[in-house]
Formats: sequence, structure tokens, C-alpha cells
Amino acid sequence: MATPLRRPLALAAAVATVAALGAGALALPAVAAEQAAPPMPLKDGTLDWGIKQSFRDYLAMPFAHGKTTLSGGAKQAANHGVFTFVEGTGTYDMGSHATANSFKGGIRFEAHEGALDIRISDVKLSTQGTAAPTGAITADVVTKEKDGSVSTRNDIDLAVLDMSAVRPGQGAGGAMVFKDIPAKLTKAGSDAFAGFYKEGVALDPATLTVTAGGGKPTPTPTPTPTPTPTPTKTTTPPPSPKPTPTATKTTTPTKPTAQPTGQPTKAPAGVFDGRLSWGVKASWRTYVAETCGGTVAPGGGAKAGGGAYTFPYRTADVAAGARKADAAFGGTLKFSCAAHGIDWTIGDVKVKANGTKGTLVADVTTAKGTTNDVVFADLDLTKADWTAKNGVVTLSALPAKLTTAGAATFAGPGGQAFYKPGTAIDPVTVSFTVDKNAGLPAAAPGAEGQAGGAGTVGGTGSGAELASTGADTPAGPLLAAAALAAAAGAGVIIAVRRRGERIGA
Repeated sequence: MATPLRRPLALAAAVATVAALGAGALALPAVAAEQAAPPMPLKDGTLDWGIKQSFRDYLAMPFAHGKTTLSGGAKQAANHGVFTFVEGTGTYDMGSHATANSFKGGIRFEAHEGALDIRISDVKLSTQGTAAPTGAITADVVTKEKDGSVSTRNDIDLAVLDMSAVRPGQGAGGAMVFKDIPAKLTKAGSDAFAGFYKEGVALDPATLTVTAGGGKPTPTPTPTPTPTPTPTKTTTPPPSPKPTPTATKTTTPTKPTAQPTGQPTKAPAGVFDGRLSWGVKASWRTYVAETCGGTVAPGGGAKAGGGAYTFPYRTADVAAGARKADAAFGGTLKFSCAAHGIDWTIGDVKVKANGTKGTLVADVTTAKGTTNDVVFADLDLTKADWTAKNGVVTLSALPAKLTTAGAATFAGPGGQAFYKPGTAIDPVTVSFTVDKNAGLPAAAPGAEGQAGGAGTVGGTGSGAELASTGADTPAGPLLAAAALAAAAGAGVIIAVRRRGERIGA
């Protein structure tokens, strides 16, 4: 198979390539040389191809637990970039202008604790020359099937190439460069990806770079499929941070060692009771509980209600006149979705306020372990009312934005953040009783959406909430992730929430 070139342009490129072999090669008339010359050897070739960007982005999401492993000299650009297959060799047919190239390097994609496992190796690119403006990328593909078996597909056409608008360019050292060749997924390629992407879907464009080889031209023997290489290099930095031992965590003198599930501890500094109302982030809840089909479960005294979750009072020191507060609350929220590997818990929440600024601090547990006292969000207290009403001080609906540390708790295996620092999250409401006879008011709304029953929160179920938060929600990778989970045997089927728009294709 070979890269389709229009005859005049291909011939010009061929003549330029022959020139690299030596002036003597140009002694024959150009047409005669084209007709009589044997295939020209090619060397030092590279194929730059990312396969599909949305697939690479998906592997970096935290719920995927994805990993990309390179072998055989293959490379990947920074930030989950394109792959480079190396040490390409092949031939250029002087008569038909067809090319055939083989490359070294392999890639292994893994996700969902082994449910997804795809290996690609023995990559080749060929073009048809003047016969037709098409070409193909072929490879050996080994996949893990839904039933746990392993399937090996040798020399399958992964992608069909459109060479009609591709023009050869000049590269370093006289190399020919065929840049940004459009590529589409074949039927065999779709099968190799378990039908996650459909036949005809646009893939990343490919760039082929080849250099004329020296010596006597000889035909390239048919490559023998090589065994799938054993991965030797991981592109995503795994080492999981070691959880901070809970036993060594610094606590205030009045803070109990275990989270209370009954009556809250009373602080001596003029505060008799309190409560924190917060929903973390509505789009996150909706994704976990509705889109992914998981759960959001309160524990340790936390409860769903009032448009958010309420966290029970533990201790506080409040000076309303000075606009200062240092308060701690019990309870946890556990976000779970086994299909996407989500296991994310937040608890031991504290609010620290000083004037017009404040912070929300919490312990966060992810697949990487537990990080204590994360400065999770910055709070804006510019409009906070510190006046006690009926013996209760309520700092209502404090705007909150993720800090760098808070955003990092949502990061994927490769460090790619699910949410960016500065992203607005659900507002925070805190109430304190400063009169021993006062009671806390009903829980005030403090989230973007509504809390649901049975330990889950996810809005109205219409999907409007997710769509409305699209500015800070990576909807494409999320929906692509859900579809891939289903294709990998996770049994989750996701509906695209934006009418008329196919995301992640």
C-alpha cells in the first residue's frame, strides 16, 4: 500500500530524492528514469500520529485510571501529545510513486483496572501513488475482550488516508515530508477499539518523513509481524503519593480523635452549635450520580438536605466584631463510580475567615491516597453579614473557588486537572449559635443544584444542570470516557446531554 501522489508533484519529489543519491542518477532522461528505475530504498523514516486526541485525553481523566506505555523506541510529545514511530524503512516506486514504510515502536493503552487493554505495534504506512489518492496505516493490535480473553489482529488497516490534497515538502537533510495527512478509522480499526469509535470517524492527521537510502536500491522484503513488545516505558508518572498517616495529624485541643456521629462538641468561645452547608460542585455530583451511574454518599453525620449537604458542628472560635472565624465540622462525602474508577472522599472540613477573605480546608482521599488539610477553596466574605440574628450568625452563600491544591485532588494519572484552579464551585454557608437558647435555622440552599434522597445528589435528572456548567466541565472527554467504559465491558451507557451535538467523536 502506498501514499497517493499526483504524478507531476510526485515525480518532482522523486527527482529531488534521486538527487540525494548522487548526480550520476540524473544522467537518464526523467521519464526514462521514472519508467526504468527499480524501487528506491528509504531510511530514517518517522511517523508522527496521535491516533485520536479525545482518546488520549480520556486516559488522563481521574476516573479512567489510564496509563500509556511506550516500547521499541516509540515516543510521545509532552502533555499527552502525539506519538512518534521511529527508524522507518521502506521503498519509493519510481514508476507508480507508491511508498511502503515500516516503523519501530509500540504503544499500550490501559484503563479501568485492566478492563481496557489495547496494544499497537508493527506500524506501517503505505500509499497507492498515482493509482489512487489514498493510503493506509496498518498495525498489529492486541486487545482484551469483554469476556477477558485476548484477541490478536495482525496487519489490520487501522486508518485510511486521503492523499488528494497532500503535497510533499522538504525536510532536514533532504528528507521528504508529507504533513498532516487526513486519516479516518476503518471497520477493522473500529473493531479493534471494541466499537467505541465508529468506522469513518476522523482520527488525528499523520505526518510521514522519509529520507532516500544510499547504495543499490533493493526491494523491501515483506515484514514479518513481530510479537507485541513488552512495555518498558510509562508515559504517565505513577508513583502514588504516600497517604499522610492519620495518626500524626495535628488537631486542636477540643477536636475529638474520631468524627462524632451523635451530639456535636460545643466550643467554649461563645459558640454553642453550628452547621456547614455545601454541595462541593453541582456538575461533579451530576456527573458521578447521573452520567456515570454512581453514588454520592454522606457519612459521619453529614446529611443531604436544603439544596446541599450539611456537615455537623465540631468546634469553633468566632469573633463577629472582628470578622474572624476558625471552625471545624464533621462528616464526609464519598463520591463513587466503579465503572470509571471514581473513589473520591472529602471530610474534616474547616472554614477559616479573616475580614473579607477566607479558606475552606479539608481532608481528601483519592485513588492516590489521603491528603490531610488541603486548602481546597478560597472564600469571598466581602458581602458576609456577621450580625447575630435571633442568636445566630450566618455567613450565607459565600462564593468559593478552587485553589491549585484543591484542583489537584481532581487530577488524572498524568497530572491533567479535571477542574482548573480558580473554577467556581458551590457556595458555602456556615451558621453559628452564639446564644445557648438559640436554635439553628433550616438548612439554607448552598449549592448549584438540588440534593436528592437515598444518599445521592444529581439535580432534576433532566441533564440541564450538566449542560449549563459546560464552561468548566470537560464534557467531551467525560462522555467519551463513558462510552469507552461501556465498550470495555463496564456496562455503562451514557446519553449525550447536548442536543444535536456528538461529543468526543
